[in-house]
Amino acid sequence: MYRIIDTSKYWATISFVSALVSVVFLAVWGLKLGIDFTGGSSIQLHFPDTASRPSIDEMSAALSTVNITDERIQTAGDTDLLIKLPYINNDQREQILQLFTDKGVTEQSFSTIGPTLGAELKHKAVTALLLVLLAIVAYISYAFRKVSQGPVPSWVFGLSAIIALAHDILLVLGVFSLLGHFFDVQIDSLFVTALLTILGFSVHDTIVVYDRIREGLKDRATKTFREIINSSINTTLARSLNTSLATLLVLLVLYLFGGESIHHFVFTLLIGIIFGTYSSIFIASPLLLVGQKILKK
Repeated sequence: MYRIIDTSKYWATISFVSALVSVVFLAVWGLKLGIDFTGGSSIQLHFPDTASRPSIDEMSAALSTVNITDERIQTAGDTDLLIKLPYINNDQREQILQLFTDKGVTEQSFSTIGPTLGAELKHKAVTALLLVLLAIVAYISYAFRKVSQGPVPSWVFGLSAIIALAHDILLVLGVFSLLGHFFDVQIDSLFVTALLTILGFSVHDTIVVYDRIREGLKDRATKTFREIINSSINTTLARSLNTSLATLLVLLVLYLFGGESIHHFVFTLLIGIIFGTYSSIFIASPLLLVGQKILKK
């Protein structure tokens, strides 16, 4: 049996330093927001075949001839290009289409998001994340209400899970702050979807361990709370790792062979699930012992 609890101080130090670094990245560099949050235009162009579709560099050079800059160009399938750029009017839209009329280009879709709507989406995204966290605390506190006669009350389970989830989200935000600064990676509404998915996956993993701890509390007459937690983590360790590994393999295939338009979404899920699995094992459960010590004092 692995003495995971005995090494929890080392894992806590690693997590604290990582979270602190992420906070510094966010404070200094922030996040690169896409047009979903800042406002702008998006146009998808369809070409007859792969040979007629210009490269991203060719498209960028062509756009510069009509004074359109700060664009984000992605391939979409084998024949389309998705262009995201600051707000453009209808005349500029027509100019873009005329650039490649000789190659049989057609407009697949065009949409514009104003800055007011972008700010509203940003506000709703933050609100959604906060509401999910509050709902998780309420659910765990209710689901584990019968353990309140044990070493710690049920709300400690909920609070510990939230700290672990906040740790996961903070590390993901830190990674994308770093990518945004050095590689100009922007976040959009799909990024928020990925964060919500990570929260669900991570809390599911945590609840499995907590449920095993709840069952183990029946033996607290012969075992200490520390021993029960350590035994519960070991019991669920193989299951957690196997589930996460299977999910990561699927996501890795999507990242390698999926379209470029979902690369950042899949990458967010990849690192988020890794962080979530780590926190469920090394952060969420040991925090119960911290809660017990604080309440005793």
